[in-house]
Amino acid sequence: MALDLVFHGAAGCVTGSCAELAGPGFRILVDCGMFQGSKTLKALNYQPFPFDPGQVDAVLLTHAHIDHSGLLPKLMKAGFDGPIYATAGTRDLCRIMLADAGGIQESEVRHLNRRNQRRGRELVEPIFTEADARRVMDRFVKVRLGETTAVLPGLEAIWWEAGHILGGASVEVRAESGEGLIRMLFSGDIGPGGRDYMPDPEGPSGIDHLILESTYGDRVRERVTPDARRALLARELNEAHASGGPLLIPAFAVERSQELLADIMTIMDDGHAPEADIFLDSPMASEVTEVFRARGWNRATGVNPFTSLHGAGRLKFTPDPADSDRLEQLRGWHIIMAASGMCDAGRVRKHLKRLLWNREATVLITGYQAVGTLGRLLVDGARRVRIQGEDFGVRARIRTIEVYSGHADAPGLARWAADRGPVAGSIFLDHGEPPALEALARRLTEGGHPAGRIIIPQVDQAYRLTPAGAIAGPAPPPRIAPGLAAAPDWHNARAQLILDLNERLEGMAPEAREALIRRIADLIVTVKET
Repeated sequence: MALDLVFHGAAGCVTGSCAELAGPGFRILVDCGMFQGSKTLKALNYQPFPFDPGQVDAVLLTHAHIDHSGLLPKLMKAGFDGPIYATAGTRDLCRIMLADAGGIQESEVRHLNRRNQRRGRELVEPIFTEADARRVMDRFVKVRLGETTAVLPGLEAIWWEAGHILGGASVEVRAESGEGLIRMLFSGDIGPGGRDYMPDPEGPSGIDHLILESTYGDRVRERVTPDARRALLARELNEAHASGGPLLIPAFAVERSQELLADIMTIMDDGHAPEADIFLDSPMASEVTEVFRARGWNRATGVNPFTSLHGAGRLKFTPDPADSDRLEQLRGWHIIMAASGMCDAGRVRKHLKRLLWNREATVLITGYQAVGTLGRLLVDGARRVRIQGEDFGVRARIRTIEVYSGHADAPGLARWAADRGPVAGSIFLDHGEPPALEALARRLTEGGHPAGRIIIPQVDQAYRLTPAGAIAGPAPPPRIAPGLAAAPDWHNARAQLILDLNERLEGMAPEAREALIRRIADLIVTVKET
């Protein structure tokens, strides 16, 4: 009759959000997201689920971002046939995003299999296809913010505004157990508040257990007004224009692209930056923009700021690959916005390959970059990178701007958590890298929550819940070694080694170059023999 909570993702890392809750007569998931980051972490997406999907009764979805929704088609393929509860905005975005993710899977697997055939390696299958993504949409059931939804006998849920993205919510779960009713709150991703594009995050108080995201648990950001935010972006636009080349913005197709576009239009209309053609080189972002035009009304302000994107003369869409390819012919000042936001997939890689070497070009990073991604390497100052097996020098201006983050910073997370109090039981910190998790745990302890009831779970760790606390179960065999979930892996190390070796060889005399190659070859032979 007890409640058991298992963290199958976003534990010790930011992505792959998936929590399993089992109780008397029910088994549900809160989110079922895709792992992003290093290749070691992404490999978990291809492994079987660590639970039986056929035994899952329902999924409660916080929002549409792929690290929260991206494995729903795989879950269905593996035997899940229950409902997926989500807000209307989340459903509409998932219809676009999951189909796009399936199409990317198919495309990348085709390219990989061509390379595997040439190398004599086994062929691989996509995690799911575009057709799978379209089929899973039949399982979605719409919920309304603030209304109680009867999910299963003994289990009901309420979705609360999270202020993160369109349709995003925190999910309150009320479950019957042998010790009475237990109230849990899964934060999802919490927005920073004070945005003209989104309402402030909300939620209930006096809960038993809180599952709290920690993406920026170690970061303190200055709160800025919408006018100040646009002023910072205008400065970046003007500096990019002064450099003489194009501005490339790797942007997440959902929310970030639409916010940036709306602000860029306003800035140029007000004469605060030079006019430019703006190319939205992401078919998915183009579709999502239509959703924002229809559903982007902010109930806190009574305004839909995205209606201005309709018919904007400077905004150009590139739906076909041929349209995207023609952007290579452009010279001088223009803006290209392309997914993915972490630079690890999609059309942005093509633009990076042709612009990173150009000292006149600017790359503006506007969002979170997971460990092991190309975007993180650029933000961390890499001077050479490998993209799809090729080496590229980084001479373009790499700039970052944090005022568009859809996540609350550490003080914002702590304030939001305090407003949910008193929390009778435990606070579980997920969806963060180790430094962020540890820093937020310290902040919450300093705020008065008992340190012994702040828990940082690892992947697949299970806990038995009572109204007053949580008891950890036996540690499961790790699907990924502790510490690797949010760290660069051997793929990153190999890429850096190849970059360093090529750079060293190019600068050596012929005799020294041949001697170094022989030494490396001898070392490889020695390793094989041992």
